[in-house]
Amino acid sequence: MSTNRRDFIGGISAVCATEVLAGPFRNVFAAPQSPHIKFPTGPRSRIGISAWAFRSIIDAPLNDERDPKLSAIDMKDFGAYVRDKFSVVNIEPYNRYFRSLEPAYLDQFRNALEKSGTHAVNIAADMDTSYFDADTATRAKSITEAKKWIDIAVAIGSPSVRTSMSSVKNPPNLDLAAESLKPVADYAAPKNVVVHLENDNLVAEDAFFIEKLVRKVNHPYVRALPDFGNSYGSGDRAFAARAVKALFPLAYAISHVKPTSTTAQGKEMQVDLAAAFAAAKAANYKGYFSMEYEGKEEIHAATAKLIDQSLKLV
Repeated sequence: MSTNRRDFIGGISAVCATEVLAGPFRNVFAAPQSPHIKFPTGPRSRIGISAWAFRSIIDAPLNDERDPKLSAIDMKDFGAYVRDKFSVVNIEPYNRYFRSLEPAYLDQFRNALEKSGTHAVNIAADMDTSYFDADTATRAKSITEAKKWIDIAVAIGSPSVRTSMSSVKNPPNLDLAAESLKPVADYAAPKNVVVHLENDNLVAEDAFFIEKLVRKVNHPYVRALPDFGNSYGSGDRAFAARAVKALFPLAYAISHVKPTSTTAQGKEMQVDLAAAFAAAKAANYKGYFSMEYEGKEEIHAATAKLIDQSLKLV
């Protein structure tokens, strides 16, 4: 996701299947407890679809990008919708599109997923505060907000949540961000919910800042979320390729697949999908690939095309 979607601040339990985390992650993280999530292995079963990408049809009080000319759905029904349209059973809800955060609605959400045989594999949770804000009280708000979305992930059965760091007046501060993330990680661990950090912003969430931050926190429940396209916003293809390569060894449950990205000057950049998937394979990444098309093509056709491209490369 990109930084123009930072507006929403917005609490609960589920059980993920068991599999001991193996491979190179043991060498990267020193903490004794590791996430235990059983990932599917079939190519299509590893594909997910981002709710944010379908903002034109999701009816939610805080969604100001819905197209009134199109038939709308509630996000709790998004799983059934994408299973019908794309034969995909994994969705990535977006925090801004929850119609309610009341327990009754979250129960309805989880029940709708179970009824349709679909799963939430990550919640993309944008926050208006930052883990590295110079103000102590504001950092505390970030911690509280992250814990809330961890509880909501548990409530709907999602094994992970992506939290964010909005731009603030002070430059990114590695020490402050790591200090804030440690209690978040400790809160997430007993719930078996992984907290991801995305290369979502070339300033506040630069890929190489995220890489340093995940390594500094050094907790198995704090991981990177490699977005294939966001670092292309720099206009530098080589930088973007290095960014994805740097993040995949630190990734766990979720990544974002985009075919294009747009720079601040409006130039559309073509993403090297083959190189990004190769980076995932090289890092022995076992998690999900969430389709997050954000270009100008009709969303259903564009997503179907992106799924087909991805299935050839997974």
